[in-house]
Amino acid sequence: MTMDQLRQTCLDCRQCNLSETRNHVVFGVGPEETPILFVGEGPGQQEDLQGEPFVGPAGKLLDDMLSIIDLSRHNCYITNIVKCRPPRNRDPLETEQQACICYLRKQTLLLKPRILVCLGRIAATRLIDEQLRITRDHGKWFQKGGIWMMALYHPSALLRDVTKRPDTFRDLKGLQAKIREVCPDFYDTMTP
Repeated sequence: MTMDQLRQTCLDCRQCNLSETRNHVVFGVGPEETPILFVGEGPGQQEDLQGEPFVGPAGKLLDDMLSIIDLSRHNCYITNIVKCRPPRNRDPLETEQQACICYLRKQTLLLKPRILVCLGRIAATRLIDEQLRITRDHGKWFQKGGIWMMALYHPSALLRDVTKRPDTFRDLKGLQAKIREVCPDFYDTMTP
C-alpha cells in the first residue's frame, strides 16, 4: 500500500463515532522520505476545518519550536494518533484510539522513521509506555522497534503554561543532538 492509498482509505473511514462529526480527516503532512516523525493526539477545531495537523495556535507554536532546531513541515512528517477531531477537543477515547491506530502504524511502516517524537501525554502513553508521565519523562529517550522515541510537552500545554517552555527548549536541543547522532547527514541534505 502506498501513502496515497492509505490516505484515501483513511479519508473514507467510518470505524468510530468521530467520523460522524468531522469536517475533514486530518491524515498528516510532510515528506515521505524523512527520518523524523512527530505524533500528536488528535486534531483540534482549526485542524478539522482545514484538514491539516497543527494549524491553529498550537500549530503556530509547534512551527516556532521546530524552527529553533532547523525543522519544518518541509523536512519532517507530522500526524496524530486519531485522525478526526474529538468533540470539544476532549482527549480521544480508548475506543477511538484503537479504531485509528492502524493508520498510524501503516504510516510509520511507510515512513520508516529513525526518530519519533510524541507531542503530549496521550501520544506518549500510547506509543512509548503506558506508565510514562510527561512531567517526569519529557525529553528522555526510549528505543522501540529500532526507532528512537521521546516525548515533548504538547504545544497547547505550552500555551497554557509558559513555565514549561524552558524544559521544552532543552528537550528540543536534545532532539537536535539525537538527529545529528542518528541521522548525521540530515541537516546537510535538507532542502529549504
